[in-house]
Amino acid sequence: MALTATDLETLIREAFPDAQITVQGDDGVHFAAEVIDESFRGMNRVQQHRAVNSALKGKIEGSNAEIHALALTTKAPE
Repeated sequence: MALTATDLETLIREAFPDAQITVQGDDGVHFAAEVIDESFRGMNRVQQHRAVNSALKGKIEGSNAEIHALALTTKAPE
């Protein structure tokens, strides 16, 4: 069963419960997500993306990955 944008938001929210999260994508495998979280403060963009990717590790890695593409935008709140 393909993921929905809501499923992906739920997975990200488990790791970043207080984040502002917006997920777009309706084909079940290609998504764009914006994650704004205080925990990103002091991290560079690569570190921020790694943190989000780590939260989705089971979904984005391996030959059976459910997510084929994820365009990430991350930042700390202004």
